[in-house]
Formats: sequence, structure tokens, C-alpha cells
Amino acid sequence: MDKLPITAAGYARMEAELKNLKSVERPAIIAAIAEARAHGDLSENAEYHAAKEKQSFTEGRINELEDKVSRAEIIDIKSLTNDSVKFGATVKLADEESGDETSYQIVGEYEADLKAKKISITAPLARALIGKKKGDSIEVSTPGGQKSYEVLSIAYV
Repeated sequence: MDKLPITAAGYARMEAELKNLKSVERPAIIAAIAEARAHGDLSENAEYHAAKEKQSFTEGRINELEDKVSRAEIIDIKSLTNDSVKFGATVKLADEESGDETSYQIVGEYEADLKAKKISITAPLARALIGKKKGDSIEVSTPGGQKSYEVLSIAYV
């Protein structure tokens, strides 16, 4: 069983979602199924079938989250200090062609969210950054072609 690296914040979000599914969603679905059953003929009861489908989805999500919680390896990024890029680092990059600057935090697969500038440790950009130091250049294959970046700063926040 492989361990899943995750930040403390990502683990807290995962546990909160699991708790919500178990204590709020699951009882609400059970009540909806009971109410739909009371309406009679189940073969033509759309509410019943919709509630059963939602129950199936919710139970699948609960199982998935329980598995991830049991395999989670929480990495306290605030205790990490180093001058090279590792899991949990927030890296500021400059596109060597355009000069545009951007920052990404390297996180576990579960908590990756490109809109929040969090990339998975398994993403090509993150893999290229691991072990690099401030001032280093990297090349990454992207859907738009090869991109070159310079590491401007590394922080563990």
C-alpha cells in the first residue's frame, strides 16, 4: 500500500469532506430513499432511482476518501527548510521567453488545483523542479511546446 504525500491543509480538507459525507449527506440520502419508497411503485419512481444513484455515488466517494485518509502521509511543510525544491515548496518561476512570472505550490495528487496554483508532485513541471535551486533553469514539455523557466524563489509556507 503506497503512502500518499499530502500537506496538513489538504488532509484537513479531505477529513472535513469525509465527515460531511458521513454525517450530513448519507443521512439525507437515506431519508430521501425512505420518502420515495413511501410513494409506492418503485419501478416508475424517479425520486427513488435518483436517490439510489446519489447514494451509490456518495458511498463510492466515502470509500475513496477513507482509503486516501488511511494511506495519507502528512508532510509538515513549515518544518522544511532547504534551498532546493521539494514537496510542499512554493516556487516562483519566470518564463525565460516572455519574462512572465508565476508561482506554484507542489502538493499531493489529491490536493492539486491549477486554479489555486497548486500542482501535483507527479506533474511534469513539478518533476522538473524537484531538486532545483534558486537561479536554476528548467525545460518542460507542455502542450504548447517546450517551455524554459528560471527558478526565482523557493518558500515553504
